[in-house]
Amino acid sequence: MTAMVQSDGEIDWGAKRYLIVDDFVGIRQLLRESLRNLGAKHIDQAASGGEGMMLLAKTRYDVVLCDYNLGDGKNGQQVLEEARIRNLILPSSVWLMVSAEKSVESVMGAAEHQPDAYIIKPITEGVLLTRLNRVWIKKQIFSEIDQAYADKDYLRAARLCEEQIPVNPLHAIDLLRMKATLQLKAGDPLGARKVYEQVLEERDYNWARCGLAKIMMHDGEVEEAQKMFQAVIADNRFYIDAFDQLAQAFQLQGKHEEAFDVLQKAAKLSPNSVPRQRTLGQTALRLENIPVAERAFRKCIDIGEYSVAKTVDAYFGMARVCGKKNDTKEAIRLLNAAVHQFGGDQVTLRAKITEGLVYHETGDFRRARKSGDELEAMLADESRHRPDTATCLDMATLLFAVGVKEAPVVLLCYIARNNHDNVPLMDELQKIFDKARMGDEGTELIRSSRKEAADMMNKGVLLWKSERLQEAIDWMRVARHALPHNMRILFNSAQILISRLQQTGYVRELADEAIEVLMHVDAIAPGQPRFAQLMEQLALLAPVSGVVAAAAASEYEAANGAVPDR
Repeated sequence: MTAMVQSDGEIDWGAKRYLIVDDFVGIRQLLRESLRNLGAKHIDQAASGGEGMMLLAKTRYDVVLCDYNLGDGKNGQQVLEEARIRNLILPSSVWLMVSAEKSVESVMGAAEHQPDAYIIKPITEGVLLTRLNRVWIKKQIFSEIDQAYADKDYLRAARLCEEQIPVNPLHAIDLLRMKATLQLKAGDPLGARKVYEQVLEERDYNWARCGLAKIMMHDGEVEEAQKMFQAVIADNRFYIDAFDQLAQAFQLQGKHEEAFDVLQKAAKLSPNSVPRQRTLGQTALRLENIPVAERAFRKCIDIGEYSVAKTVDAYFGMARVCGKKNDTKEAIRLLNAAVHQFGGDQVTLRAKITEGLVYHETGDFRRARKSGDELEAMLADESRHRPDTATCLDMATLLFAVGVKEAPVVLLCYIARNNHDNVPLMDELQKIFDKARMGDEGTELIRSSRKEAADMMNKGVLLWKSERLQEAIDWMRVARHALPHNMRILFNSAQILISRLQQTGYVRELADEAIEVLMHVDAIAPGQPRFAQLMEQLALLAPVSGVVAAAAASEYEAANGAVPDR
């Protein structure tokens, strides 16, 4: 997407592609005529959020004018949110949010997803042209970055940002902000941290302070990050992302009451965020504040109906609330709705766990035990994939509670082997064993499980360092099969495959295997630093630098139904 400028220095608005999304035909016609008066020729229109999403999926637009209120279905905030998450708009695209709404709630909700401007109706042609000119000129510094971004080569896009800074010194801050964002997307938090620190040497931008604090929190500097988030909020009480991150910092420190207070303030400021309402509901439930948990989960279900962020967690959380209120019938209805709407083995498994917990909480121990027996049968089915760590923890807790011993022990040992270097998680496992009156036995099981995983990994690394690369590759395949979610084993396996390619030259089968391992890592835990580094090493080894690796990664995502993140 290249900025086109007429000979007199004015922007050539006729060469661009436009999308108007508004549920009122009169407004669409008005905006279309205003654009035509600017010279626009390529104008598409959508009467709903759903129709807008279909057009965005087919065409790369230069300019999007989207109303906030779109009647039934997705609203403008949800359209922008999904477009961002699905990478349907490029860094240089212009998104103007149009609305008659002036409420703080609406403006804050839209602003969270960062439109380039928020225009209040009625809109004159002069206002529209002024906003377009102002935003377009600023955005075109990213035009050369678009292709790398579209290819998901975020490290190259970040380097292009750096190259643009001496060319566009007036927009250096915007380029640095984009560079840091791209480095985080590529799994390079160290590089992003340097950018944020560089910016903060010049001026205390809240976005840079917030970005730096997020990285500090990820690196274990939680208390320092907490203080920085608090400073941002003190400086700007509407900086909503700082509230969310501060709550997370408190959660990491075990300060759940403090996190709850922050989340309540954030939800009051901007209530239309699905993730925020989900987190508030889960925190309230943990603190046994059932009224707040109920309001949050109900709101989460309501606003999530047409959102890309719609989550089954809200249904499970609301079912737990119903269990606390002894409304078993409503809880079971919600669980059935979750299974029907979301489907899949994992959702069915989680629904069965929640069902058992609800029965146990309401004192129906016979049905709780029946749920436990059914879960035990599910676990014995080898065709099923192991659930995620959080689900395994819930399942083990329930199974112990209903008197099952062997199956939860197997689950907790599985978690220990796949996360052998995660000390906080090991403490959580120990607490579950302690509650089941298996404290000493649990300690030994955790120790032996961690040792087993470390021994498997160390054997592969030793073979690699002894330059017995083929043996190392074969052994790491065995280790991956045994421990498919162990991040250390997965990364080392990919590194050994790359070492083999560096020794023998490019072999497509080995490169595909390495990419498959890395994409599996990215699906489990996006944004890991080693992911970007290893993917770049693979790209450099490809016959045409980056092309083969990018194509293989896209094939993997298509085959596994992966949705690009943003």
